[in-house]
Amino acid sequence: QPLAWEPPYAGGSSPRKDFFVLLGFAHVPALRPPLAALFLPAFLLALLGDALIVLLPALDAGLRAPMYFFLRQLALVEMCFSLDVVPRLLGTLLRPGRGVSPAGCALQLLLVLSCVSSECFLLTAMAWDRYVAICRPLRYGAIVSPRLCHRLAAACWLAGAPVALVFTVWLFRFPFCGPRGIRHFFCDIAPLLSLVCADTRVFEDNVLVATVLVIMVPFCLIATSYAQILATVLRMPSARGRRKALSTCASHLIVVVLFYGTTGVIHLRPKASYSPESKQVVSLSYTLVTPMLNPLIYSLRNKEVKAALRRGKFLFLIVEHDPYLCLKAR
Repeated sequence: QPLAWEPPYAGGSSPRKDFFVLLGFAHVPALRPPLAALFLPAFLLALLGDALIVLLPALDAGLRAPMYFFLRQLALVEMCFSLDVVPRLLGTLLRPGRGVSPAGCALQLLLVLSCVSSECFLLTAMAWDRYVAICRPLRYGAIVSPRLCHRLAAACWLAGAPVALVFTVWLFRFPFCGPRGIRHFFCDIAPLLSLVCADTRVFEDNVLVATVLVIMVPFCLIATSYAQILATVLRMPSARGRRKALSTCASHLIVVVLFYGTTGVIHLRPKASYSPESKQVVSLSYTLVTPMLNPLIYSLRNKEVKAALRRGKFLFLIVEHDPYLCLKAR
């Protein structure tokens, strides 16, 4: 149901009537400044970690394998997602009541849906890469070519955009009634639907179908890939080979569990029965916590990434003292 009360406005003046107001964490106003102080370092850490993942393969020849190419794409998607959501979250916490234009809200929703879709497809491509590496190792170089990797990455980036555009335009064609207070810290489908004064059942049914196709079908493909990987690993004669094969998948598997464990809860049912406040907490998991943890997971659990970081630190120390020696070291 639409909100029956006017949202609080800051600065003594209210936004235009057609503007939306993000009411993220309005139920705990006293905690807003501490939350902003907590979220800002997490946001900066996530950006730093993702930037490091993007730059390392370009600077270190040991990270030129397809797995790290897809990892760079995943880091780029998460950077886009964080930059789309977190600055507005911090603004909502520090200056509550600021208005968001319908165009700005629609653009944020479009980017959120596109980034979530791209991440689903990229995680699937990474699972396929691990499947070929472990189950078809002798043909890995022939199958996973650089040209195919670039095509897959482009498809992952672009495939979700048309669906996101259709649902964003469709949602914003509905009439919104009452105070336009969005009980969330970013423009998402569920809180916007609660402001619509029209029958949205057809829209919700189509959203559910699209969600199953975009989220659950990739998840099933990932699960199938890992079932094949596990079957292959169990047939390996040596325990060392089994450990090595599983260690290359561990980081990706952890990220998949984190991502699907949170996005599935939010996006599978646009009008779920739990409260908007609990949705905000769950949404924080995949908008802030997961992007912050992913670079740590990949760097701490991957020997090649840790070795590249050590080499980068070593070269930095050399170039501080003698740039010529740095060139020789490379």
